Order: sequence, then structure tokens, then C-alpha cells
Amino acid sequence: MSTRSVGTAGEAFVAKDLRRRGYTLLASQWRCRFGEVDLVARDKQGTICFVEVKLRGEGAIGLPREFVDSRKQARLRTTAEAYLSMHDLDAPARFDVAEVYTDQAGRIIRMEYLENAFQ
Repeated sequence: MSTRSVGTAGEAFVAKDLRRRGYTLLASQWRCRFGEVDLVARDKQGTICFVEVKLRGEGAIGLPREFVDSRKQARLRTTAEAYLSMHDLDAPARFDVAEVYTDQAGRIIRMEYLENAFQ
């Protein structure tokens, strides 16, 4: 599997899990001039969740969350502000990170979901 197809499969896996937990998916791979948000969802309490999906294969060094560094966080904040403004949403928001782990063949073996991963 290509890196892009594994990434797309990871995002689809996370989206399916969010729906199963009662979230409403609002957008996938939402882009604007400031950046991209992998998933945008609304949880059961009405909070808008901007989800960064990070994949790591077996043997990868470091946790996926470590790759959402301060620069990436700043881009996500700016992109999220644009999304909220463009969709005229006035709701609480948070940033989540979904860590998706794959085996050597690129199959998803587990996921860790971190709510409110950064401010």
C-alpha cells in the first residue's frame, strides 16, 4: 500500500470510530490557504473537534503525537479559526489527535484517541 492510501485508510478508520461513538462528521481533509485539518467532527455535547490523524508503522521511532509539534499546532489553530468563521459556527472547540498504528503490511492494528491533545 502507498503512504497516501494508508493515510486515507487511517482517516477513514478514525471517522468510522467517531461515528460509532456518536460524533457527527462535518468534514474530511478540509483545506484552506492556512492548512488542512484531517477530520472535523461534532461530539455529543456540541463541541467541534478538529482531529489530526497520525499514523505510525511497526518499528517507527517516537509516538505519533510527538509529530504534532508547535508549528503544526499553530497551523491547525489558524485553520480551525478559518473553518469556524467560514461555517459561521459559534461553539466550543478542541484539538484531538488520533494515533493509528499499522503492521508491516499497512493494516491498522490499533488506535489511541487523545481528546484535547493541545490548546
